[in-house]
Amino acid sequence: MITVDVSGVNVALPAVRGDIGGSMSGLQWVVDSYTLMFAALMLSAGALSDAVGARRAYGWGLGVFTLASLACGAAPTLGALTAARVVQGSAAAVMVPASLALIRQAFPEAGARARAIALWTVGGAVAMAAGPVLGGLLTTEWSWRAVFCLNAPAGLAGFLFLLRAGRSPRRRAAFDLPGQLTAVLALAALTFAVIEGGHAGLTGTVVTAAGVAVVSGAGFVAVEARRCAPMLPLELFRQRGVTVPVLAGFSLNAAFYGVVFVLSLFFQEQRGQSALSAGLMFVPMAAVTACANYLSPRAVSRFGPRSVVVVGLLVCALGCGGLLTVDTGTPAPVTALLMIPLGVGGSLAMPALTSLMLDSVAAERAGTAAALLNTSRQTGGALSIAVFGALLAGNFAPGMRESLLLAACLMVAAALAAAALPRRSA
Repeated sequence: MITVDVSGVNVALPAVRGDIGGSMSGLQWVVDSYTLMFAALMLSAGALSDAVGARRAYGWGLGVFTLASLACGAAPTLGALTAARVVQGSAAAVMVPASLALIRQAFPEAGARARAIALWTVGGAVAMAAGPVLGGLLTTEWSWRAVFCLNAPAGLAGFLFLLRAGRSPRRRAAFDLPGQLTAVLALAALTFAVIEGGHAGLTGTVVTAAGVAVVSGAGFVAVEARRCAPMLPLELFRQRGVTVPVLAGFSLNAAFYGVVFVLSLFFQEQRGQSALSAGLMFVPMAAVTACANYLSPRAVSRFGPRSVVVVGLLVCALGCGGLLTVDTGTPAPVTALLMIPLGVGGSLAMPALTSLMLDSVAAERAGTAAALLNTSRQTGGALSIAVFGALLAGNFAPGMRESLLLAACLMVAAALAAAALPRRSA
């Protein structure tokens, strides 16, 4: 549910603009208002999961997410849709760390937990790759609104499954209001500066927003360093088993979400394909993603997580590099095949990164660690859509190539960071 509402919505954006209007920056906000709140609130949501219990936190998040999805489907204007997406993203922030904490609770043994995490990541990876297919089908056959309304039966099914989960333990965790406010302000101001700067140029408003982002970011670090119970314990970053997954997770989502955003617009607005046809372009990538995701734990057992992460990131970089050759004259089957490495590489790397992150922290920090990892991922996705959308605003073809090149460079940099991990940390 959570991932389809990013990747699937990308394909529906031209239909949204055709139905209720909106500029390119408005469409970027439809995506980024969701991922922004998802990223900014995840850290507090991790503490909430630890404090009230993962089972209860997940139930709350699922209920709000389902209702917000219905509000998105009924939105009469772009502003109303964006507002509902803010609520959706806030609820998603609660669900993800709680779901990982439930896995940590149910599978205390490392080997069984790795297999469980693999299944968890299969759901997200398949949704990430198959979301454009589903979004294109629903948009073409019914309406873009159906992409959101589909969450109602899915949410009901989630509640039924949740009834089978055992009660979750709780631990004392104070809510860090100053840290949360500075985090939201920093990410929102930075996203605004990138999106609006790409369309309006270096205006006074954009410069002010950038300044607010810098000051708020510095304020967040200062607040977290001084609080007795911060929502983000800064000592976590002293462990390379934490910092590398954080950096790699940021890069993976930046590349994948950014490339899916760019290609979804490219297929429909440059090649003239329908939403369904654009979604079908992602089928080959979706078909191999689940297999690669499920095989990742076996590869980790045989070769170690560091090798799997490095190979996965480099395969992603290769995929982005291959897509640099694509233009409006490239045959559709060739384009679809060139997208496969991006999905395969991410599917190999993400389970290994998640296991490495959870194995590097104590059990009572599972919710916070999961929140940190997913915060980095969603921040990467939000900023890449802001940056890539700004690059597309001037001239689509050069902007698309610049976006793909930037994504490839991020993957290579993350792979180098992972390769530098000591074997004992990997």
